Amino acid sequence: MTKFESSVKQIGYPVEDVYRNISDLSNLERVRDRVPEDKLESFKFDSDSVEVSVAPVGTIKLRIIEREENKCVKFEAEQSPLPFNLWIQTLPVSASESKMKVTVKADIPFMLKGMVSGPLQDGVEKIADALAQIPFK
Repeated sequence: MTKFESSVKQIGYPVEDVYRNISDLSNLERVRDRVPEDKLESFKFDSDSVEVSVAPVGTIKLRIIEREENKCVKFEAEQSPLPFNLWIQTLPVSASESKMKVTVKADIPFMLKGMVSGPLQDGVEKIADALAQIPFK
């Protein structure tokens, strides 16, 4: 498994608000309009899973497999060209601020590692950037 980590993102909301929003994927409804339609062919979700179709990758479906209150939400790929897990860690900084990091562990065949490692690292960073921009109230 190859590990990809985002930089740590500072978030101007309490860790309880951040965790509550990322641990229930139905909250994605509030940010649906921010998803670039030209990048995604479909975007479906419920409280425990999210499914996106991204060209040229195809359909990716993630399901929450573990929640650790105010600390971490772990996802597993149910449908993906490559098997992977993703988790979002949160930590309090103060009563009104927190920080977050996104980590992905992917099972990448040796022959593909050089070709997909850069785009995967960029993708992890973009996910973290997008999450840091959400209004968590």
